[in-house]
Amino acid sequence: MGSAPRQRRTRLLPKSSPEKNLLLDRARQMRSNPTDAERRLWSLLRSRRLDGLRWRRQEIIDDRYIADFICFEHRLIVEADGGQHSESPHDAERDAYLTAQGFRILRFWNNDILANSDGVVASILDAIDSPGAQTRADPTPQPLSRKGRGAFEGAHNG
Repeated sequence: MGSAPRQRRTRLLPKSSPEKNLLLDRARQMRSNPTDAERRLWSLLRSRRLDGLRWRRQEIIDDRYIADFICFEHRLIVEADGGQHSESPHDAERDAYLTAQGFRILRFWNNDILANSDGVVASILDAIDSPGAQTRADPTPQPLSRKGRGAFEGAHNG
């Protein structure tokens, strides 16, 4: 009889610990005060507008991290990053942890989300279509435009 590989266990915080309350407060604050890029990206993802997928925003994962946007069905996290994320050791540690938990992470610079929403959507759809695709540790430089997909409905450019 072979033994199953050991699952990495994470320490979940008690139901109302100070750390968990801080995370919950931070997530609520981030939902209430999104950046322009987060607001734009949420308008593209919400209400199953993107390929009928359900997305959540500012979601706490394993009582450790807050993901900007997450689609649990595809274990895909999408992050909207400002300049403060450039070469961030915290982001590298966070991405390594989340990747080890089976998530894929796409990062986009805020200005790409605002100036090239169609390309960002195309990159997200490509990641969904390619479940084995490598995740990006750094924000994508300039997503390519994708025409004729037909899966993205109800969004407005601008």
